[in-house]
Amino acid sequence: MKGWAAALVAVVLTTTLAACSDDGIKDVDGSPAPETLTVFAAASLKGSFTRIGAAFEKQNPEVTVRFSFAGSSDLLAQLQQGAPADVFASADEATMDTARVAGVLDGDARDFASNTLEIATPPDNPAGIRTLADLAAPDVKVVVCAPTVPCGAATEDVEKESGVDIEPVSEEQSVTDVLGKILSGEADAGLVYVTDVKAAGKKVHGVPFGESSEVVNTYPIATVRRSAHAGTAEAFTDFVTESEGQAILAAAGFGAP
Repeated sequence: MKGWAAALVAVVLTTTLAACSDDGIKDVDGSPAPETLTVFAAASLKGSFTRIGAAFEKQNPEVTVRFSFAGSSDLLAQLQQGAPADVFASADEATMDTARVAGVLDGDARDFASNTLEIATPPDNPAGIRTLADLAAPDVKVVVCAPTVPCGAATEDVEKESGVDIEPVSEEQSVTDVLGKILSGEADAGLVYVTDVKAAGKKVHGVPFGESSEVVNTYPIATVRRSAHAGTAEAFTDFVTESEGQAILAAAGFGAP
């Protein structure tokens, strides 16, 4: 190979390797290549995170945010089984702690919101629910989250704190499933989050109860260890924990972390 040709190849290789060493991959014209960021998030975050995703995409037009919403424990099980994701947002710290111990996370989790329980009934409140104790009446059909789900763990804690023993007709795998039972008329009442009642609007009747303040769920978020877009995942986490993301969460009824 002639000297000038060898030098040209060397320059091309050096430039290519330098480009590959960048955090983001670029198209041939130098613009960032499209990325799809996959976010696993607790079901109670669906409305607010959908809005946060749209705002993040507006600021980062090369990124598409794709969500998977479900119960936090179900999402963690998927991650432990190797499901591809970049970001994990849980509805409680216990689930995130389990994720950390299991080696699912890349770095530390950050708290970004808090939430408390509220009673939801059909709009006409047919069972006349006014207090948490009313849920213990034998003729009241109550739906709650399963104990393995953050909203279910919070329900158990509220029962312990208040001394109220609820006998549910059904235990669901996510807070949205509980709300679904209320919306379909299959239950007289259910324990969901304040944010779910607010999001449902006139479709449900909300009954706040004082004992809820004794049990507050804190929501953490973290980058997943196997993320193929770690830099973008960290940027999304920053967006959630900073001013614009926090404003969207506050508007949805979430408290500060």
